[in-house]
Amino acid sequence: MAQSNTVEGATSQQASLQPPNATHTAPKNRLIVLTDIGAEADDTESTVRLLLYSDVIDIQGLIATTSIWRPSPEPELIREVIQAYSKVHGNLVKHDPAFPSADTLQSLVKAGLAEYGMQGVGAGKDSKGSEWIIRTLEQNDDRPLWIAVWGGPNTLAQALYKLRATKTPAELDRLIAKLRVYTISDQDDSGPWIRKNFPKLFYIVTPGGDYSESTWQGINLVIPGIDNSSISNEWLAKNIQQGHGPLGAAYPDVAYGMEGDTPSWLGLIPNGLNDMEHPNWGSWGGRYDLYQPSVPISDPKTFIGGAPIPQETHPIWTNAVDNYTPPVHADYGRAIHQGDKSFKDYKVTLWRWRDDFQNDFAARMEWTTKPYNEANHPPVIVMDQPEAITVQSGKHFGLSAHASDPDGDSVTYYWFQYPEAGTYKGAIDIGAEDMPGIYLTAPKVSKPETIHFILRVTDKGTPPLSRYKRIIVTVTP
Repeated sequence: MAQSNTVEGATSQQASLQPPNATHTAPKNRLIVLTDIGAEADDTESTVRLLLYSDVIDIQGLIATTSIWRPSPEPELIREVIQAYSKVHGNLVKHDPAFPSADTLQSLVKAGLAEYGMQGVGAGKDSKGSEWIIRTLEQNDDRPLWIAVWGGPNTLAQALYKLRATKTPAELDRLIAKLRVYTISDQDDSGPWIRKNFPKLFYIVTPGGDYSESTWQGINLVIPGIDNSSISNEWLAKNIQQGHGPLGAAYPDVAYGMEGDTPSWLGLIPNGLNDMEHPNWGSWGGRYDLYQPSVPISDPKTFIGGAPIPQETHPIWTNAVDNYTPPVHADYGRAIHQGDKSFKDYKVTLWRWRDDFQNDFAARMEWTTKPYNEANHPPVIVMDQPEAITVQSGKHFGLSAHASDPDGDSVTYYWFQYPEAGTYKGAIDIGAEDMPGIYLTAPKVSKPETIHFILRVTDKGTPPLSRYKRIIVTVTP
């Protein structure tokens, strides 16, 4: 969370650069993955990428499950990816000693029942996977527990079923309050059952079985009018699969769509932008609003796999819309500035960050084979004022930062307003967006309003890597 201060001149925050082998001090997001790995290639692809972020995300479970596409769990397929990881672990720790051992990751592999949907939920339907979720949730750990569901969520449903049957209402509420769930659409009928029976559960999903209506598709959708090369088969072969050691070789060719499951956890990566406690703020994993949606299919009684999908009974976190104007990198004059072509829909909230997170993936894949001084690492940003400030309507104020790069690379600054993330929807004239600092005038407001400004700093290494700072300005009348 950002610190809050009232601006009466500049208040600086000091932060030290992280040396190559520093220990992480910020709490990591806890994550359990439920995956129908083997249904098609994308779960394996997402597992490869996830293991490359196991130094900054606290992976606490990798559970093989079923879905409409996968009749039985295949935990051995998870183990195969971890085996490839074991062969490059020695090089990864040269870049960050926080990468867990392969043995640690192997101990986290479990399986749910070989049952579809609600057929696997009820008395006597416990599995190693559902018991592991309960055990992890009951740990003495104040951090939320994220459950990323790549297939069917019936293993989670069984854990919740048992908790409701064995806990007092107060204890159940306490445990539910620690859970955060992101499911990749509805791939069996247990997702709607969970949402109906546990209305207090923090839940992100595009409900129903129509994948085309889902935000997560922004990761692999070809968008007319932009450069889509970072999701091309050629890019994947060059930057991930070929010449990048055993883990790169374990990344399969795309079958239906590249990594449709990855958005469920992209927002947990600590990059200065992501804060999945606030899905409406926007992150690498997309942006989501809290409301009660209608099931986005023509017949609410049917699902892509044949299971009934009821209408939602309460608000959930689901599709939100961004109006995004990509910046332009110029050959002459100002290096980067706002463009003139805009895009507006819910998938924009994810693909707007796509080149950045693809480059980040490519850089980390190089960590598997290259020494520290031959690979790229992200820049570090230090703000010159708190990351949450309050200003009075009509007053002038400044925002500034300085950045350093651990590899000595030059960096590019780019400031922009994220109107959908705040309550104030008007446009703010930023002026020269590519400077370390900007000078602004607070707009006229009739009640307190919040404005989100994002600073994106990108190094000039190969591949170029970006990090961010989010500054939340509260404007009072």
